[in-house]
Amino acid sequence: MSVDFRSSKSNSDFLRRISDDAGRKLKIQRDGQQGLWFGLGMSGLIGWSVAVPTLGGILLGLWLDRHHPGSRSWTLMLLVAGLLIGCANAWHWISQQDEAMHDDAMKVKNEDQHG
Repeated sequence: MSVDFRSSKSNSDFLRRISDDAGRKLKIQRDGQQGLWFGLGMSGLIGWSVAVPTLGGILLGLWLDRHHPGSRSWTLMLLVAGLLIGCANAWHWISQQDEAMHDDAMKVKNEDQHG
């Protein structure tokens, strides 16, 4: 009794994902753009995209608390606002990078099929 594993949908999905990953890795090796330093730089960029708006909110809040004191803390409110803006900024940037990676993977796949 023999079972043909190549016809199952889960195996074809698995093979497609492996093929996509291999295509991305080959493109990276061919282009030579991404490495350890690239990854560290990108993680630093994401960190700064959150830290800068948060620190900006704190500084503006401190200034407002000194010059326009009230019953509520401007510093705390603007710290939270800056943190939310920074996280939204990082989320947007990461989604753009993810989309670009998938676009590159599709280009590599199309080149392999046609070329």
